[in-house]
Formats: sequence, C-alpha cells, structure tokens
Amino acid sequence: MMKKFAALLITFAAVSFQINAQDARFDSIVVEGIKQVYNIEFDSANKNFQKLITDYPNHPAGYFFVAMIDWWNILLDTSTDEYDEIFFEKIDKVINRCDKILEEDPDNVDALFFKGGSIGFKGRLNSLRDDWLSAADNGRIALPLVEQAGELDPTNVDVQLGFGIYNYYAAVIPEEYPIVKPLMIFIPSGDKDLGIRQLNSIAENGKYTKYEAQYFLMTLYYNFEKDFNAAEAYSIMLNNEFPNNPVFERWRGRLAIKNSDLVLADSIFKRILWKADNNFPGYNTPRTIREASYYVAYRYRTLGMNDSAQVYFEGCVEYSMELDKNGDSGFLINATLYLGIIKEFKKEYAAAKMYYEKVLDMNEFANSHTLASDYLKRIEKIESSGKR
Repeated sequence: MMKKFAALLITFAAVSFQINAQDARFDSIVVEGIKQVYNIEFDSANKNFQKLITDYPNHPAGYFFVAMIDWWNILLDTSTDEYDEIFFEKIDKVINRCDKILEEDPDNVDALFFKGGSIGFKGRLNSLRDDWLSAADNGRIALPLVEQAGELDPTNVDVQLGFGIYNYYAAVIPEEYPIVKPLMIFIPSGDKDLGIRQLNSIAENGKYTKYEAQYFLMTLYYNFEKDFNAAEAYSIMLNNEFPNNPVFERWRGRLAIKNSDLVLADSIFKRILWKADNNFPGYNTPRTIREASYYVAYRYRTLGMNDSAQVYFEGCVEYSMELDKNGDSGFLINATLYLGIIKEFKKEYAAAKMYYEKVLDMNEFANSHTLASDYLKRIEKIESSGKR
C-alpha cells in the first residue's frame, strides 16, 4: 500500500482533463457519454464517443473517452488483466494524436490535458499491476504537461481536479508513510487544506470532472480523514446519480457498515447480489460478490441466523480462495473465523477446530490469531470435561 501511494502521488495529478466546448452539440455528447460510462452503460457510451470521433475527428476527446470505457472495465474487476493491452493501445493512440496537434500548436490546452491525462492513466494502470518504476516515470512526464495547461487556462474549474488531488496527497502521504519523505524532495510540496477546497469546488461546480472529484473526496475522507459521515454523503451522491455502478454501490454499503447502519448495509449488499444474479453489467465479478456475500453473512450472524450466515460466509471463502493470490485477505480470515464460531455453536467441534486451525495458518488480521487460539482452548476444555 505504501509503495502504491508513493507511485500514485505523481500520477494522480495528471488525471484531470479539460474540454473547450466548441458548440452545444459537442458538449451534450461528451456529458451524456461521461454519465453513461459512470453508470456502466458502455455500449451507449461507445456509440456517443464514436459519434464524437466522426463529427470532430481532429479533437482528442472522443478517442480519450473510448479508452476510459476500457479503464472502467479494468476498475470493475482488477483481478484480471483482460483489458490492459487494449487500454494501453488506445491510450497510446490518444498520445500520438495529441503530439501531432502540439507539433503545430504547442500551447493547445486540450492536447496538453489529454496527453497529460493519458500518460497519467498509464501510470495508474502500472501501479495497479505493481510496476512502480513505470508508474513513477509516467507521472514524471505527465505532471509538467498538466501544469502547463493549467497556466494557459487558470479560470477553468475542471482544470483544478488534478491539482486538488495532487495538493492533498502530496501533503498527506509523507505523514501517513514517513518512509516516503525522502522522495518528496524531487517533487513540489502539497497543501492538504487547499487540495480539499479545490476538490470541493470541482465537486460542486465542475462540468466534466465533478463526479471524479466526488469520488476522490469520498475515498480521502474514508481512508485518511476518517470522517465517515462526509464520505457517506459523497457515496450517497454518487450512488443516487449512478445507481447501477457497482463500485459506487459497494462504497455506499461499506460506509453504511462503517456508520453502524447494518440494516441499510444489508439491503444494499443484498441488492448487489441480486444484480449479480441478474447479470447487471459489472456486478458479476469475484470481488463484488465476495464483499457482498461477507456483509450479508455478517448481518445474518448478528441476527442469530447461523444457517444462512454459513452459506454466505462459505461463498465469501470460495471467492477469496480465487482472489487471494498475494496473501490472505481480511475477508477470507474473518469469514473462516466466523465459520468456526458457527460450527462451535452447533457443537460440531471437529469442524470448528478445523476452521480455527486454518485461521492460525493464515496471516494475522487484527487479533485473528488470538481469537482462534482462545476458541481452540475453549473447545479443548469442553471436550476434556466431557460436556458436548
């Protein structure tokens, strides 16, 4: 995680983009297409962006947004690299197109932003795949392009997205992860409060980037500020605006859990599983089903409905075994521990011990090893006393 934030620090500044709307039709196509991407209506979005390419073949916008469809395919299921190669190919085409524009007009703001944004997104995918060197290099190249475009058009609200993200993370990451401080001498310092103000301004007034600003605010309030009420407010905005985006809907449920609204969380995650069963786009992925299964099981467990809880915890374990290639996840460890508790409650002590022993063989998560050890001792006392 620490490495990821260090690498992303300089790539996040490049995700902002701007469009100098040439006419109302151009503007309406872009806005409609962006909303369709966020609501996982990829076929409709692609038709709109292909229309943009046909009608404005010399503008990089259409080509960039077609690539963003593949970016969201990646975000929906980061456990597969199915879309990586095609995403890189499309992004490189955008960069090449921008380079041709910049050869004739070095101060073309749109070309600067779309080139910077494209290189920044390459860095973001590099970081997702643990290619930190490439991620950092792409960020190094992208940042001055975004800065140049910002200087050329400082009044555009959407321009501030990249700077808001950069200002926040450049200030926060060294405090959260002191080991990265030596790297900060190579890049400009940040300003957390300024970054939040910039992002709030874009979230309220942005034309093309307001939803991206809302998304970043939600995640920073959750991960760093620990202001779960503020994070929840943005999750509500995004989920209401895009009710069929599984990423936003999962965040909505996750924040309901964090704010102890188990009834709401249960309804959200059950709806997610229903959408997965009914093949809603983006919902039928291992990560989505695993998370939803865990929280539905957790709610059944709190209600004492152990048979139902067991079914969903077992589903969570099954998907975790598929997903956890780089270490045991919290989902796997907690679900296994809960299965042991359920089996112990049912007086199926052999099965309970098997689950507790599995927890001890896994990575430590919170106090999982202490709990599993204590529960094993409890069963041993029961068995030694002859009380079954």
